[in-house]
Amino acid sequence: MFISNEYTYKTNRQNIIDGWSRNQFMFAKMLDVLMVTLLVTLLYIIITVIINFTNPANPFASAWDQSYYIGLFTLQTFAQLSIAFLVGYLVRKAFISLGIFVFYFLILENVLVGWLSYKKIDLYKYLPLEISDRLIPPPAFFRNLNPEGYKQELAEINYHVLYTIILTGLIWLICFRVNNRRDL
Repeated sequence: MFISNEYTYKTNRQNIIDGWSRNQFMFAKMLDVLMVTLLVTLLYIIITVIINFTNPANPFASAWDQSYYIGLFTLQTFAQLSIAFLVGYLVRKAFISLGIFVFYFLILENVLVGWLSYKKIDLYKYLPLEISDRLIPPPAFFRNLNPEGYKQELAEINYHVLYTIILTGLIWLICFRVNNRRDL
């Protein structure tokens, strides 16, 4: 919605006329995505702290043992919002871009992941949203179902952090390049 409203109401042109460069405009949009990411992360922290303190099983024993998930969640949120931003930026129509993103997010990528994993093709791990989805492993009770697979997923988190950073960098590079070549 951030980017499509810029084109619908032509505020992007007004920003350029007022003296912003094209790169400053894109950097401002990147900061918008970052602010939403930080707001969602703050809510995530508040909720996890509340859940931790309301847990009857010794709330202070392991309060910050898995706090590194906060960083992983932040990176996951920024990466997925960047993908949504890219779709909105390329399509420029709010409802259409939202429909495309929701269709891809809820249906298409899940079907592709299921089909590729059924066919035993490891390419599904490298789909745009699946890369960042693998930053946070499934809940620990899944380790009882497949302990070796769970250990492998935990071992691959560092690689997916790198893949997510590379993908997010490419998304923003595409946005900056398209912005510099596109008509206002």
